Amino acid sequence: MGYIELDLTLSDEAKAMVETARKFGTEVMRPTGIALDKLADPAEVIAKGSPLWSFFRTQRELGMHKMGIPKAYGGMLEDMDPKVGPLLAHEMGYADAGLAISLGVNGFPITFAMMSPEPELQQLVRDYCEDTKCEIMGCWAITEPDHGSDWILGTNPKFNDPRCAANVKAVLKGDEYILTGQKSAWVSNGTIASHAALHVCLDPSKGMQGTGLAVVPLNLPGISRGKPLDKIGQRALNQGEIFFEEVKLPKKYMVITDGAMMTMVAKMILTNANGGMGSVFVGLAQAAYDEALRYAKERIQGGVPIFEHKNIKLQLFNMFIKVEAARAYARRMSLYNASMAPNGSAAHAIAAKVLSTNTAFEVANEAVTIFGGVGLTKEYLIEKLFRDARAAMIEDGENNALSINAAEDLI
Repeated sequence: MGYIELDLTLSDEAKAMVETARKFGTEVMRPTGIALDKLADPAEVIAKGSPLWSFFRTQRELGMHKMGIPKAYGGMLEDMDPKVGPLLAHEMGYADAGLAISLGVNGFPITFAMMSPEPELQQLVRDYCEDTKCEIMGCWAITEPDHGSDWILGTNPKFNDPRCAANVKAVLKGDEYILTGQKSAWVSNGTIASHAALHVCLDPSKGMQGTGLAVVPLNLPGISRGKPLDKIGQRALNQGEIFFEEVKLPKKYMVITDGAMMTMVAKMILTNANGGMGSVFVGLAQAAYDEALRYAKERIQGGVPIFEHKNIKLQLFNMFIKVEAARAYARRMSLYNASMAPNGSAAHAIAAKVLSTNTAFEVANEAVTIFGGVGLTKEYLIEKLFRDARAAMIEDGENNALSINAAEDLI
């Protein structure tokens, strides 16, 4: 990365962790992302022998999957400087944003398993920490064909219209919940996960205020998957549908059953997910800027490198300003929310997501213009970064829908 670290208070340990992540990103993550992006069929991305799996295993071998998990379960959380999280997210986004999202949702079911007193779910957390073969993979099963932004608006207690009740329903019968319904093709890690953090409807009469959350093993009878989603950006990120047909889920796997508590947890999820997106896409913005700067030094027009032309200098400096502003805000927000957990500011996290993803797209777009015609070809990385950045303005909540929801917090 071609930026000066302005935080002079980073510990040597933090710097070492960032350097490890940077090396992993440079040597493993980015080459894997580029290779997967070139595959015509998204089924090839997840096929046996795909570089996706060696990428996952390398990440596990480095122990990076344990960083958000307490030591009591075999994790590393207590050893983590709160400043390190956004720095690592920057590095992952710089290397490959789609794979960064995949790694992020991998631990979602594990996070909620830790909330349960059930010994079986507690053991799942320990097994995940010890798993270097990627046998335990998580997904975040929330979006449905008829419910995208409804889940975002559902964090507002006023959003209790029965017409907006979730599609996947869980009905308690004895010691089991019967699951029926469908999650949409936008479930990240949807066709490769072993477990899901599954958002369900428990009381349709309360609309989005009648939801709960379960940790679901995806090998239960009645669960099937759709084909991997084919999309323009973040093609290395596996996404796909999950179907539930009279699935019998033991009662102990339903972690949250109270609608009011679920609304609070949903707000926490919204805060953490958007805060993470804010950090990841600062990394992509930096990558787009670096690619443009490098090309401007190499490309000759008018007998000199195009960087010598004043319009290109001005364009690059404006891109630099945008990246640095987004980075500074994402770090400040992340540190505050980490210090105030679990009661961080959702509005500030959403602002970081919107700012960073908009910045990533704007900077990538400017970079394409600096590249000119070749910026539209797959010969150069900037074409991929542009597509990946555009996807970010929709995933984890379309930016306008998120902003409308966050505006309620200002009132």
